[in-house]
This record gives sequence, structure tokens and C-alpha cells, in this order.
Amino acid sequence: MFDISWTEFLLIGVVALIFIGPKELPAVLRTLGQWTRRIRSMAAEFQNQFQEAMREAELADLKKQVDDIAHDIKSYDPLKDVRADVEAAGKDIKSSLEKPLSLTPAREPTPAPPLEAPAAPAVPAETGDGVPTAIEQSAAPASALAPDPVDYSREAAAVAAAIAPVAPEPSEPAPKPDTTGHGG
Repeated sequence: MFDISWTEFLLIGVVALIFIGPKELPAVLRTLGQWTRRIRSMAAEFQNQFQEAMREAELADLKKQVDDIAHDIKSYDPLKDVRADVEAAGKDIKSSLEKPLSLTPAREPTPAPPLEAPAAPAVPAETGDGVPTAIEQSAAPASALAPDPVDYSREAAAVAAAIAPVAPEPSEPAPKPDTTGHGG
């Protein structure tokens, strides 16, 4: 704090002894010590109040951060995305099962119209380099290429069986051990 060496303290003491006198010097030093103690206690009190205010400010910031984290944790749902995905998949499955069933009622497939007489089979002809090429291709009628209407009743039954609850099958009793003593 103050940079005063021992020689300077000695000089101040000699000047105080000369001007104050030996009788009053102890009372002056006692009063000076009391004032110094009061100044130090006031400085320590101010410093403690300042540190307490800093701790309160830090605690307020820390409390705010903890409250924010607690709010985030309370509002966080780790299964939210999974639940949404499962619900979406369930809706997709349900809609895919309902649409085909409502569009095509369960009935026997319609027979395909009779085919026309097949054209002459394609006969490969050899070119000059020994590679066979098709001379003519058979033209299938357009009605033979059209797909039959799809019947989804079997698929719907399979899905219903797959998601239905499963009853446990009775287990077979264990064979009794041979107590006759005959091995084999």
C-alpha cells in the first residue's frame, strides 16, 4: 500500500517525539491505532458488501441459467419424434389398407380374354459376321399385356393376422425319465 521504509518510520518517530513530547506520544499513538483500526474495518466491510453483491449477481445469473435449463428439460420430450414417426407410419398403413379395400371389392379375378393365334416364331437369321438376328417378332395383343385388377383382400388378412394379439401355444409335457434302470 504505502511504500515507507524503516528509516522513514524512524524519522517520523523522531519528529513526533520532538513536536508532541514524550508524555503525550503514547496517547497520540493509541488514537492513531484506533483510527487505523476503524478505517481498516470500514474498508473490510465495504469489501465484504461488494463481494456479497457480486455473489448475489452471480447467483442470480446462475439461478436464471438453472431455471432455463429446467424449463428446457421439462419441455423436452425425447419420444416426441419417435411417437410422431410411429403415428405417421400407422396412418400410412391404415390408409394403404383402406384404399385398396374400398376401391376393389373382394371378388374373383376376371378371366383374361382369349389370345389371338400366335404369330410365327422369330427365326434368327445369320448376318455375314455369324451373329444371328431376329427376322420378325411376335406382336402380342394389347389386351394380353394389360394387368388384372389387383385384389388386396389376402394382403389385408395377412396384415390383420400380423398385428393381432398372439395367444401362447400349449407346450408339450416333458418325457418322463426312465426309472427302470434299463439304459437305451
